[in-house]
Amino acid sequence: MEPCFVGIDVSKNSLDVHVLPQGHQYRFAYTTEKVKTLVKTLKKLNPKLIVLEATGGYEISVALSLNESQLPVAVVNPRQVRDYDRAIGRLAKTDAIDAYVIARFAQDVRPKTRDQITLDNLHLKELVSRREQLVDIRTAEKSRLARARFNQVIETIKQLIQTLDEQIRQIDKQLDNEIKSNPTWSKKVELITTIPGIGKKTAVTLVVMLPELGKLNRQEIAALVGVAPMNRDSGLLRGKRCITGGRGLVRKALHMPTLSSATIWNEKLKSFYNRLMANGKKHKVALTACMRKLITVINCMLKNNQAYDPNFS
Repeated sequence: MEPCFVGIDVSKNSLDVHVLPQGHQYRFAYTTEKVKTLVKTLKKLNPKLIVLEATGGYEISVALSLNESQLPVAVVNPRQVRDYDRAIGRLAKTDAIDAYVIARFAQDVRPKTRDQITLDNLHLKELVSRREQLVDIRTAEKSRLARARFNQVIETIKQLIQTLDEQIRQIDKQLDNEIKSNPTWSKKVELITTIPGIGKKTAVTLVVMLPELGKLNRQEIAALVGVAPMNRDSGLLRGKRCITGGRGLVRKALHMPTLSSATIWNEKLKSFYNRLMANGKKHKVALTACMRKLITVINCMLKNNQAYDPNFS
């Protein structure tokens, strides 16, 4: 049978599917039963690759179902598909056309499949994301508390902060229990926390939100996090290098550990940071470079199953 490539356009209520080179088209309602039907249909086709766009979380259930059925799935950045769309001159846009473009992208570009998220991973990821949301809300409330003047307002803010504190504690306890129950996750957290300046909460965030740690090379992991400088050159023009994309929550989790590393505890990282500053780099640029070094060290540690060694830096 000729190898086929599948593009799935995921929306809130429907799933549009295009299969190349056969040209088959399907449309399913986005319900649990119809997703099962989709999986059965695709298993019969035995596709070489199935591609979905990341669509704000709507794609996760579909990708999870396909992955559990041992089907090859790649979830890609929508920007990649849109750039490809423009490159092949497609201007019209419907869900069916989008599915066709995604299928062509799968066939021509063939993005790599990575370890897909499992139900347990998804549970932890949502818990970590929710914790971050609650922390952000609490920070905003504390800022409002500092500006409040009337007792009634002050009291309502304090009550909300107490509620948020309790919910954050509950999530921390649940995350701790989930990590302890999984030897693989527990070992990763244990290794990461051997780095001075990185606490358990940061380590858990890295393990949950960046499961690729230890599985990619240093360039790939830096690009995935979004701390790799991208070239902007054309002809004689040498554009300004800057980071782009990546996982914001991971960068946020790494910010304070990197800052303390570059200014206090890690002599090699501190020397690197000071050298960049002495060469005229701005603080944010130097700090991002240090963050890139730190994440590549963590990646190396997990790849080799080794605790922190200052010589890694």
